[in-house]
Amino acid sequence: MDDNDSFFGLSREQLIYAITVPLSTSIILANLVIILGIAWNRQLHNTPNYFFLSLLVADMCTGVALPFIPLMGLNRELSFSSCLVAHIFPNFLFLAFLFNLVMVHYERYICIVTPLHYNNLWMHRSFPLALLVVWVPPLLYACLPAFGWNNWTGPDWNGCCCAGSQNLTLLSNCSTNGTTCCSYRRVFPNAFIYLEVYGLVLPAILTIAAMTGRVLWITRGQLKDICRLHRSVDRGSQASYQEQRLNLRYTRCVVAVSLTFLACWVPYLIYMHVCVAVLLSDTKRNSTAHIVLSCTGIGSMAVVPLVLGLANKQYTEPAYKLLQKLRDRWRKTQASEEVAV
Repeated sequence: MDDNDSFFGLSREQLIYAITVPLSTSIILANLVIILGIAWNRQLHNTPNYFFLSLLVADMCTGVALPFIPLMGLNRELSFSSCLVAHIFPNFLFLAFLFNLVMVHYERYICIVTPLHYNNLWMHRSFPLALLVVWVPPLLYACLPAFGWNNWTGPDWNGCCCAGSQNLTLLSNCSTNGTTCCSYRRVFPNAFIYLEVYGLVLPAILTIAAMTGRVLWITRGQLKDICRLHRSVDRGSQASYQEQRLNLRYTRCVVAVSLTFLACWVPYLIYMHVCVAVLLSDTKRNSTAHIVLSCTGIGSMAVVPLVLGLANKQYTEPAYKLLQKLRDRWRKTQASEEVAV
């Protein structure tokens, strides 16, 4: 059996579901825990947390659509309308997640860079407008293929279905009839893909990285000022215990940000450029390696809001208290059973 068509006896669709369903379930449950934590604590009912709540909703929707995003790389037997929905809806959720992520980073960036003007931001004065900015443009752009920017009526698409061996044809789940063959090439023109990758996705990721780096640079400058004040008060030339703790905390922060970027963004960047390379070479991208790369790349990017949320104890405090109550109740039950015995 061809390695490109199966992995430990699994077809392409089964391999995608085997990788994405556990990851999707974990993302959805983790987002629900953080969302309930924000909803439970009334002190968190403010504009910054509303932005983060919108990001969590978008991330949860991305988790729901996660199994269907790698499926867009496979040729399937679908009608025109079903094919459009199968490609447009996951793409919209992904772009909405990315726009929400940029908005959350921008809001926190402004809070640190210009704290005196923080409350006068347009995002705080008109929160509904900010929500429209992060949800409506992704929807409009994702729907462009439905408005006519597609290749559905292009050249003969008989070759879009797999024409290999009989076993390969069965595993591809694709009809040889060009009128029912659903492929991402029929829905998304090359110009659409290039514009999304290099006009929306990559600039958004670079913007997030630039804002994060700027915040770390400002934090480093403030830390030096604090250490300088400590030394002027103590009148000593050596670093005090408090300075060492501050430097250690800053080092941990830098390491955590770097590891998060490497673990969450680098796999997706690799997947994105591999997709563009495959598109330029005009080769099939149904191999097992590409499926694994797409699942892990998109899944790792969806973990970014969870890292931001789970790192905040205020968001996870209700879930932690609930687990404590369940653990105490279980211990009391075990103790009563032991006494009875």
